[in-house]
Amino acid sequence: MCKVILYCRVSTDEQSEGCSLEMQERFLRAYCLNRGDDVVDVYREDYSAKGHELNRPEFKKVYDYCRKHRHDVDKVLFLRWDRYSRNVEFAFAYKRKLIDELHIEINAMESPIDFNSGDWATLLGLYCGTAHSEDVKISKRTKDGIHGTLLKGKWPHRAPLGYLNVRRTKHDCWIEVDPATGPLVQRLFSEVAQGLEVPTIIGRRIFPTLASTSLFHLLRNPFYVGLIHVNAYNGDPEQDVKGIHEALVDKRTFDAVQEVLDGKKKETPKMGKTANPVLYLRRYLTCPVCGTPLTGAVSRGRGGLYAYYFCNRDHKHFNVRADAVNEGFVKYVSKLKPNKAVLELYNEILQDIRGERVRNNHAQADKLEADVVSLEERVNRVNDLYFDGKLSTADRDKNIARYQDQIDKLKYQIGTLRMSADLKVREKLTYSLNLISNLGKFFQSATCEVKSKLLGSIFPEKLLFDGKNYRTHSFNGMLNLIFKETKHLQGNKKESDSKNRSQTHLGCDVGLEPTTPRTTIWCSTN
Repeated sequence: MCKVILYCRVSTDEQSEGCSLEMQERFLRAYCLNRGDDVVDVYREDYSAKGHELNRPEFKKVYDYCRKHRHDVDKVLFLRWDRYSRNVEFAFAYKRKLIDELHIEINAMESPIDFNSGDWATLLGLYCGTAHSEDVKISKRTKDGIHGTLLKGKWPHRAPLGYLNVRRTKHDCWIEVDPATGPLVQRLFSEVAQGLEVPTIIGRRIFPTLASTSLFHLLRNPFYVGLIHVNAYNGDPEQDVKGIHEALVDKRTFDAVQEVLDGKKKETPKMGKTANPVLYLRRYLTCPVCGTPLTGAVSRGRGGLYAYYFCNRDHKHFNVRADAVNEGFVKYVSKLKPNKAVLELYNEILQDIRGERVRNNHAQADKLEADVVSLEERVNRVNDLYFDGKLSTADRDKNIARYQDQIDKLKYQIGTLRMSADLKVREKLTYSLNLISNLGKFFQSATCEVKSKLLGSIFPEKLLFDGKNYRTHSFNGMLNLIFKETKHLQGNKKESDSKNRSQTHLGCDVGLEPTTPRTTIWCSTN
């Protein structure tokens, strides 16, 4: 009587194809019963060893048991040789460990090998090598299929956070926006793009269970902007392709998030953890003595609560009532009145540029549509050759796939070019120009959060305030151009008017350093 350990292994796919662990054990037990062998134990490997052939925990347990009870085990039995191993290196390594060192036989119920013969190495290499070659081919076909699917803009893997995998049949599946987590992902990108808080803090607030590494991977993933990243493979370069799934985030927000993660927005002042409407200029002003950013606080006096801005390093440098500072700032921005002629000129120029660009885009889209028609005609000719028996199925599929890939890329380009005409730029431009002309009124009525965002966008660098006057080094690039042209127009006036305009016009008031590179000009708020 022989003492036998049964070893069963199966992958998830094989479970559904009738080769379950229970079925293998039944066959092996019946085989041992007919031979009068005694089954010592049964070990089951219930997961696929694909990619982990050399790291199989259950088989290593078999080996450990045999090493400790080498006199209580005579044989390790499995159904077929591909159940033992689909890797030649593993097969020969454990043959040496079990047979040569422990003198415990390993064999398959089907196609057993006589290890006393001289052909055992050929047979073992044939049985396990065939399975090994099959695994390599399957792996290559799988990688080819995944790469081809990604190039078509389809996502073959588990859906990222914010999306759902939808499957109708085995080959009919797609990605949809998750109504539960999709809006949360949009909110995450929107808040991170503002740059007012650390991304990890925002992430913990919106997705408490999401790890920080997963958070940054999510924020870097172009999938959310409608693109699929395809790694370099088999001669194809690394690239981003347009996905067929719905984008959760627009390109501008996604790019803003990348700038925040790259640290490119550090020069923009950030809001603190708590926003006090009375102290909305805190962290946007610098001390005139030491240059340290001003902070602020509310103190209680006999008459109630009073807010003050003061130097973060030394209160003696600067300590002024917040209402006076805020009032002076409103007066300061109220004087930023660009010349109407300049605004109208910029408006017309931008509209002309946009109109010309839209016309060029339409012309280019029309040309691409003609290319699409030509490719579709080629597809029809390929089908005609196939139906006439002049082309094989493989050649037809290969040519149609090539043409269809070109058609999909052209249609994506056409959609992008056509989209530019649908953008409501005129309304946004009108609103922006009105905002530039009425900054003082806007700062009087806007909320604290909106004021902070506007301050960060208008003033790339901090403001310097000495208690009476304001100074800035530069404005937003677009405003710099507008204010420069305003000063140029004002310079054509008479010299006497030029001397008196310092209290009524922008040109000398704001002290723009780009226009006066070696001179500091202060703006009085009185």
